[in-house]
Amino acid sequence: MPQISINSPVGAITVFAFDDQIVALDWGFVDEMEPSPVLEEAKNQLNGYFAGKLITFDLPLAPDGTDFQKAVWDAMCKIPAGKTATYKELAKAAGSPKAFQSVGTACGLNPIPIIIPCHRILASGDKPGGYSGQGGLETKRALLKIEGVELALGSDQGSFDL
Repeated sequence: MPQISINSPVGAITVFAFDDQIVALDWGFVDEMEPSPVLEEAKNQLNGYFAGKLITFDLPLAPDGTDFQKAVWDAMCKIPAGKTATYKELAKAAGSPKAFQSVGTACGLNPIPIIIPCHRILASGDKPGGYSGQGGLETKRALLKIEGVELALGSDQGSFDL
């Protein structure tokens, strides 16, 4: 499977592709990279994001998951950089307003974190919720800080109405 690794402010990450679509992003560095045009573009966009120059990813994504998970991930992609939403708001946007716990599960199973921005999802009351990526909440905090959101959450954290 084609893959490419990069160093980032949140640690080494590797992006994987299948059939010219991004299928996964994971923490860590692979020794034997197999780049492809879509992976080179992902690398360029990720570097732009980490430099604060890119606010919207434009990559072909093919995350593997249930229909509900895909609806949640699609809704996440509609949250602009620098904004956040709650699990409850995301559940409503995904068409299942009472399924906010399932939204949390979908966030945790997101196979393409950062690009599918599960770090923008907060618990109710402006609480950070969780983050399953390497570094946990510190990584979530760092990603949001790149976008101009401080996780010392207050009323100015920039909630996005889905």
